[in-house]
Amino acid sequence: MTDMNKEAIAVLNDLIQTSKDGQEGFKTCAEDIKHPQLKALFVQRSVDCATAASELQAAVRSLGGDPETSTSVSGDLHRRWVDVKSMFTGKDEEAVLNEAERGEDHALKAYREAMEKITKHNLVGIRDLVERQYHGVQRNHDQVKALRNQARAS
Repeated sequence: MTDMNKEAIAVLNDLIQTSKDGQEGFKTCAEDIKHPQLKALFVQRSVDCATAASELQAAVRSLGGDPETSTSVSGDLHRRWVDVKSMFTGKDEEAVLNEAERGEDHALKAYREAMEKITKHNLVGIRDLVERQYHGVQRNHDQVKALRNQARAS
């Protein structure tokens, strides 16, 4: 396996963990929210993240690597912290949206760092996939932020 493939696999595996974190994070938000339209949105975003992880795993396999299959430790810790926090603050709409936005902030950062590595190491074979997914993460972030701002204004 070439060094370029190893670097591409490392970048993709990091994003798989990020996508799996998003999948679990949105699933948790869907469980915590009462508003039916927000619940449906979070369920759909969880499915979208699962699809993104599957695409990334397929790309890793095509490069001859073993794809990541789990969430990150930091994502697991964040979800546990959210669970503890919600016991004390309740699971109101704004609080759930705040945590969803925090998760999307992390995802955006991970995708930006991946794009920097792709550029630095000239990993053109994975650029289109990562860039397309980055735009989806940006859309998720912006939508969650707008919903949070609406909840805050109410």
